[in-house]
Parts: sequence; C-alpha cells; structure tokens
Amino acid sequence: MMDTPAVPPRLGLVILALAVGSFAIGTTEFATMSLLPYFAASLGIDAPTAGHVISAYALGVVVGAPVLAVLGARLRRRTLLVLLMGLFAIGNALSAVAPTYHAMLAARFLSGLPHGAYFGIASLVASSLVPANRRTVAVGRVFLGLTFATIVGVPLANWLGQAVGWRWSFALVSLLALLTMTSVRLFAPDTPADPASSPLRELSALRRGQVWLTLGIGAVGFGGLFAVYTYLADTLAAVTHVPAATVPLVLSVFGVGLTAGNMVVPLYADRAIMRTAGLLLLWTAAVLALFPFMAGNVWLIMLAVFLIGLGGALATVLQTRLMDVAEDAQGLAAALNHSAFNTANALGPFLGGLAIAAGYGWTSTGWVGSLLAIAAMPLWLAAVTLQRRRATAIAAVAGSRAC
Repeated sequence: MMDTPAVPPRLGLVILALAVGSFAIGTTEFATMSLLPYFAASLGIDAPTAGHVISAYALGVVVGAPVLAVLGARLRRRTLLVLLMGLFAIGNALSAVAPTYHAMLAARFLSGLPHGAYFGIASLVASSLVPANRRTVAVGRVFLGLTFATIVGVPLANWLGQAVGWRWSFALVSLLALLTMTSVRLFAPDTPADPASSPLRELSALRRGQVWLTLGIGAVGFGGLFAVYTYLADTLAAVTHVPAATVPLVLSVFGVGLTAGNMVVPLYADRAIMRTAGLLLLWTAAVLALFPFMAGNVWLIMLAVFLIGLGGALATVLQTRLMDVAEDAQGLAAALNHSAFNTANALGPFLGGLAIAAGYGWTSTGWVGSLLAIAAMPLWLAAVTLQRRRATAIAAVAGSRAC
C-alpha cells in the first residue's frame, strides 16, 4: 500500500535534512575518485590497487541496499535513517584514520553499506509527505543533494585533499553525516512503522516482474552516463587538449546538468512516469551519440556534458517507479535502485574501457553509452506493455462485475 500523503508543518526542513545526507553520500562517492592519487601515495600502493578501494565502496552499496532494507523493515523510518547515517559516519571516520590499504578497503566497504538503503528510505519518507502528483518532485529534491555534491562537495573535498591531506575529506563527510542524523532526528516525522511490515514482506518485491524490469532499465540505460564520465578527464586531455585547470570546470558543468535535470524533469514525471523514462532513454542515446563529434572543442564538450547530465534525472524517475510497482514491499525495491545504478557504474566504464583498449579512441565511450541506452529500450517497452495489459485486465474484471 502507498503511504498516506500528509504535509508536515516543516516540509522544507525535512527535505533539506534528507538532502544533506544525499550530499554527504554524493561527495564521498565521487570525491574518492579524485583523491585516489593522494591516498594511494600515503598508503604505499599503486593506482590500480587503489582503484579497488572505489570498487569496495560500490560492492558495499550493492550488498547493503537489500540487506539493510530488509533488516530494517520493522523499524520506524526516522529511526532507520538515523541508524543508516550513523553507520555511514562511522565508515567515513574509519576511512579518515585507516592506517593500511586493507583497513581502507574495509572502511570503504562499510561506508557503502548504508548508501542504497538511505536513498530508498529517504525517498519513501519524502514521497509520503506530499500529494501523489508531487511525489517525484519530492524525491528529486532529495536527490538534489547528490547532484549538488558534484558541483560543490567534490571540488571542496579535492581541495581539502590537496591543502591539508586526503584524510580530512573523509572526516568532513563524517561530520556531514552527523549533521544529517541530528537534522533528521529534529525535523523528520516520527511515524510508526507499519505493523504488517516484515523482512519476508519486503522480499516479496523480488517476485514482481515489474520491479526487475525497472531495475534492469537503470542498470543498463544509466551505464552510458558513467561510461563517459569515468573517462571524461582523459578525453579532455587527449582529445579536447584543455589545460588541467579546465578539467574541474567541465566536471562541474556535468554536475550543473544533473542538478538542472533533477529540478525540471520531476515536474512532468508524475503526470506520465513511464513516458518520461522512455523519453529520457531516447534523450540519453541521442546526446551520447553526439558526444564524439563535440569532444574536439571545449565549448561544445561542455554543452555535451551538460546535456548528458540532464539525462541523470532517470535515477529519480525510476526511484518513484519502483515505489509504484513494489506495492507493499517498497523499502527493498526503493533501496535496490541504487544497487542497479552501481551496476551501471561498473558496466558502463567496463564496456567503455574495452572500446578504448580496442583502439576506437577516448570518444568511443559516447557510442558505447548510446548503445546502452538503446539496449534498455526493450526493457522499457516490456514494462509498458505489461502495465497496459494489467490495466486492461483490471478494467475487464471491473466491467464484468458491473454487469
């Protein structure tokens, strides 16, 4: 069953508190990539080995999202959010003081565990506080913290890493997590848990084909964005021939695109959520296909990454879609959205790397990404077809009863 919409007296503060948590998560997820050279040198490991630290976080997300969502099924959502942020704060604090490579691996895995469950539960809380026609907008506002992190949080963490040491960047994220815990405790409504909630009921989401189709759309269709973003700095150096100082600016433009997409697209998504998802896949396929032709000029590539960033609103749209199709098992389904996107984060760069290694050049990531978006279209079509068939069957049953 869907949560009953109820507008709290301080809705803006609730959304802001939840968005601070997503800002902290976005900062640590993306900034770790830019901090890699610093902690690699400090821990006495080479860059490829240090890359396993990033993989450990992603693995934590994939594992933690379903496990913590199921284990927390009986908890009040506010309590669960505070506990998840507490675990996140501990993981990043341990990252800040990790003395060895293996300690860092463990700390990053621990940091990733609450990622998906936090976004899933935060989305459920935000959507439950507004009317049905504003749910995607509310979820999008929570996700703004994540997108804003790519504009402000990541450059700030990178600056801290250069100025006073990489450990302070993780310490900052831990402090943000503590701030989120306090804000959520103060402002989020303390609604009681559904007495019918249970781990078994949450697991029932996995029996629904629409849940798997929606997760598949995200895991495949979102891979193209990551394929381009992962190799963007190399493309700027080798193809666009911009100075190193320009790279952060272009990366920030990407973040601006993500933020703009999450502000605008949700305004229309609640009217036709699957149509919006399909249009976003087509948009992503088109702009990624144009990327190779725009990469040679700094102004054109900035436009390209902004347009690609707009397509990132697919994450918000699919988050709401999962809450629709999961019925009474929303916690697990909403959390699994981020497992799907971390799968995309692995799939896109992997296939992009294969294309580059095969000699197709740095810009071939655009073609790879475009093909991934196109490959997600059959999954989208299957989801829409099943939805229409179900609606027709329900209408037929209702008509027969009326007769």
